[in-house]
Amino acid sequence: MIADDHTIVRQGMRKLLETYPELQIVGESQDGDETIELVKKLLPEIIIMDISMPGLNGLEATREIKKRSPEIKILILTMHAEKEYIFKILQSGASGYLLKGSAIDELVTAIHAVDRGESYLSPPISKSIIEDYVGGRQKSRGSVTRSQPLTTREREVLQLIAEGHTSKSIATQLSLSSKTIETHRSHIMQKLNIHNAAGLIRYAIQRGWVEVAHS
Repeated sequence: MIADDHTIVRQGMRKLLETYPELQIVGESQDGDETIELVKKLLPEIIIMDISMPGLNGLEATREIKKRSPEIKILILTMHAEKEYIFKILQSGASGYLLKGSAIDELVTAIHAVDRGESYLSPPISKSIIEDYVGGRQKSRGSVTRSQPLTTREREVLQLIAEGHTSKSIATQLSLSSKTIETHRSHIMQKLNIHNAAGLIRYAIQRGWVEVAHS
C-alpha cells in the first residue's frame, strides 16, 4: 500500500513497483486518516508511507497503525533526512527509512528487507546514526550482549553494512550476488540477536570495525 499526498508520486511509484511480479499494490491513500481507514479494510502487509501529509501526518499514522496492527510493516519514504525525523520515526515503530532520492532498486530492496522482518535504512541515514552515536548524542548506547562469533565473511559484510552500503553495493564489492548478501545479513542478525540496522551499526562501532571521520 502507498500513502502519499502527491498523486503523481503515488501513481509513478505504483507503475514502477508493478513491474516487479512479486509485489502487489493493494491500495493508495493521500493522508494519514485515509491510510488508517484503508488499512482496516485492505490489511496490507507493508505500507510505503510519506511523513508530510495533510491532516494526520505519516508519523502519527505510523504510531496509530502499529498500535492497532503491530504485524504490519511500515517503510517511510520521505525527503527529510534530519536527525529529529530519523529517531522519531524509528521510535514510532517503522521498519525502514528511505529517502525519496533513492533508486527504485533500493526501494524494492528495502521492501524485501522489511518483509523479512528486518529494518532498512538509506545509506545517508545510516551515516547520520553513526555520527550521532560516535558524537555521544544518543541517550542509550545499549550494552554488548553475548553472541555467536561471526565468520570472516560475515564480519566483512557487517562492516560494509555499518558503513552505509546497500546490499547491491556490497555484492558488487565482494563479487557475490545480492541474495547471498541478504543471507549473510540474516545470519548476522540471528547470531548477534540484533534485529535492526541501527543495532548492527552500534555493534560494529563498539568493536572498532567502523571508522567515522569527525567534522
